[in-house]
Amino acid sequence: MKVEIRKDGTALITGYVNVVGRESRVLQDISGEFVEVIEPGTFARALSKVDSVGLMFNHMRNVDTADNTFELAEDNIGLYAKAVIKDAEVIQRAKENKLTGWSFGFYENAEKWDNRADGMRRRTVTDLDLVEVSILDVTPAYIATSIEMRGEQATLKERRASGDDVEVLDSSESVPAEPPAPDNSAVEEREMMKRKFEYYITVN
Repeated sequence: MKVEIRKDGTALITGYVNVVGRESRVLQDISGEFVEVIEPGTFARALSKVDSVGLMFNHMRNVDTADNTFELAEDNIGLYAKAVIKDAEVIQRAKENKLTGWSFGFYENAEKWDNRADGMRRRTVTDLDLVEVSILDVTPAYIATSIEMRGEQATLKERRASGDDVEVLDSSESVPAEPPAPDNSAVEEREMMKRKFEYYITVN
């Protein structure tokens, strides 16, 4: 996730919500552990079936954006999102370096199961309905589910969050005239606190 705080008080937020064709971290269902892959093209097909997909904050409420500035598209890497945010709470959390990444909610329509060479079950999602994409300021569980009604059937709504390990960078911090002396304890603490989501803040 890349966050650019603008002079007009908005924030441009971009990044990959999910990388296709790559195994997830280990997940859990009632049958035990498994890994998951979103098949390339799945998001493109999902987007072609709807006029719009909601942008939310922590899967709880809609995010206020500038008109027609929330864009989603699947490329050869994965599902890419771009939005100009006017939402005061989201922008404040960005300024506080509190945003933690992306998540998305979906209904699975078709899947394939096989086993890896090591015996781990592997689920490949080949068709889904994309319900919403969320900006997070919480530590996301990669898998979370809830039962919701669609028509006359109970359907499983699933949520996934990005799981990439990336560097935390705040480019708005001023650089001191002379670097401070190395502090090993501070370095160790920073490594421990490193987020699992890419985060940049730039000020125009």
